[in-house]
Amino acid sequence: MAKRPALGKGMGALISAANSDGDSKYFLCAIDELKPYANQPRKVFDDEKMAELVASIKEKGVIQPLVVRRVADHYQIIAGERRWRAAQKAGLTQVPVTVQDVAEDHAMEIALIENIQREDLNAIEEANAYKQLIEKFSLRQEDVAQRVGKSRASITNSIRLLTLPTEIQEDVLSGRISMGHARCLLSLDEVEDMLEAREQIIKKKMSVRMAEKLVKKIREFGTTQQKEKQSSPVDAELANLEDILKKNLGTQVKIKPREKGGRIEISYHSNEELQRILDIMNVV
Repeated sequence: MAKRPALGKGMGALISAANSDGDSKYFLCAIDELKPYANQPRKVFDDEKMAELVASIKEKGVIQPLVVRRVADHYQIIAGERRWRAAQKAGLTQVPVTVQDVAEDHAMEIALIENIQREDLNAIEEANAYKQLIEKFSLRQEDVAQRVGKSRASITNSIRLLTLPTEIQEDVLSGRISMGHARCLLSLDEVEDMLEAREQIIKKKMSVRMAEKLVKKIREFGTTQQKEKQSSPVDAELANLEDILKKNLGTQVKIKPREKGGRIEISYHSNEELQRILDIMNVV
């Protein structure tokens, strides 16, 4: 039976774990026998950094073996897809690999950990990887934190980025705004406010410090859109009910009346917080 990889201890430990198995050896594998891992957390490959890696590989070759596993008629890349892509562009026909016989959840952990340790993942990619681990393998945030060597708060804050509007998540992925900018925008309650602040951040090329001041100003004085909404009288009874719900549920609550009816928005930032709210509401 294959040994479980030494997760959370660095890629050196992973490769050592592979080599301690008598069936795992370094060998040169044909590039066309390798295929990317579908659950690889990294989706964006920076063109400039890729060009630098291609140049390095042309000069020195691929120094660190790719970590792979055997799947049907090919080898699946668990760690090292970027090196594989660069090797192709450098004109190589073979790359060094080491084989590990690992289950799907362990393969996903290794792929995630390698990228985190190399600081290669975009903040949104990292958040999606954590979410995928939690949902696909029924893990708690504490479990993920332990496996990747980070605090639970770090995992929670990372996953919170996925509550941002799609436009802002795409901005982080493309590098138009940083994770610091995104975290600033999370402190705003309304999507409209986030998007308006995001436009100003991009248009004025604001630093994170400037973005923090902008968000603080919006929270204190509101945006142009908010001021337009505030021009109509607010139902005092609904405002009072909103405050009661906030206190009872311990989270942000918005009551948004319409001409007929309306809707209640209850905010939560993790599965655990959602469960806490459901427990308070006695929802099974």
